[in-house]
Amino acid sequence: MKDLQNPQLLQNISALLENARKKVVIAVNQTIVLTYFEIGRMIIEDEQNGEKRAKYGENVLKDLASHLTHTFGKGFSETNLRQMRNFHLAYSDANQPTLSAELQNRMSQTLSAELQMDENQNFRAKVAKKTFTLSWSHYLKLMRIKDINERNFYEIESFKNNWSLRELQRQYDSALYTRLSLSKNKEEIIQLSEKGQIIETAKDAIKDPYVLEFLGIQENSNYSESELEQVLIDKLEHFLLELGTGFTFVSRQERITFNEKHFRVDLVFYNRLLKSFVLIDLKIGELKHQDIGQMQMYVNYYDREVKLPAENKTVGIILCQDKNESLVKYTLPEENEHIFASRYMTVLPSKEDFKKLLEENI
Repeated sequence: MKDLQNPQLLQNISALLENARKKVVIAVNQTIVLTYFEIGRMIIEDEQNGEKRAKYGENVLKDLASHLTHTFGKGFSETNLRQMRNFHLAYSDANQPTLSAELQNRMSQTLSAELQMDENQNFRAKVAKKTFTLSWSHYLKLMRIKDINERNFYEIESFKNNWSLRELQRQYDSALYTRLSLSKNKEEIIQLSEKGQIIETAKDAIKDPYVLEFLGIQENSNYSESELEQVLIDKLEHFLLELGTGFTFVSRQERITFNEKHFRVDLVFYNRLLKSFVLIDLKIGELKHQDIGQMQMYVNYYDREVKLPAENKTVGIILCQDKNESLVKYTLPEENEHIFASRYMTVLPSKEDFKKLLEENI
């Protein structure tokens, strides 16, 4: 194939086609989800006007599934029809918490823009009103979450961060909602279900603990700090997902030198939302007060020598296997807002363990 005389033309047309393809996929996904929502509504209304539910489920759904499958092919089994029914029950207005007006507007505008190719104005209006922004597979996962506020949080975050189903599953399995709740009061926990995670201060971006199960390290394995650093770099995409929104990788083993002495920061990131550098130091075992002092030095150096005037203060995170809360409290100044000590886990703990942590912090 000969080289083009105008490669920019090819690039522009390719970008246009990719954008159109994305819009088609989004439109198809939303049409499917709304259709299933409407099927669920029809089944429920017919059920309420008919006989008892048990008898209804045994006879009508089975017969309905048979006829729909014969006419439209796969996807309309009795199990799938029950899922559509449950989907409408879970996402009917009466069972949904109220999203913030800002988020409702953002989701509706995004969806309306993506569905401009739909000629059916009423159908498009319904979709935008219900703000079904994810795929059917996402909703199959979400409607199994019993806590409505928790379910709403994961729906918002999936939309905001464009999580795949696999990413959603991973964040749920690592109890992201529960971990974010650990450091929040009741009002802030409610906000998680209305707006998702809002990052305005350094504290908003911090988790405790961080879950690093993707590294494949057994809980009682022997490994060094350098080995831990290396596997984090090898799994950088997964680590960025765990760190959260806005993080970009800058460097590893960043050298700091003054008075002919050399120090190295394990990992350096930048957070676009906070507009600040984020330094991460890795510690095996229990945190020591010397570790906190070292991080304070790193943060002070970056604030005075590296960050630009328009950027915010540097954030320091010490990742350790264990920590003494009192040691952290009395080593750091009372007004501290930029240095944090967080535990990390290399295996997925149970939801019960996270709930215990939550109860201890309330």
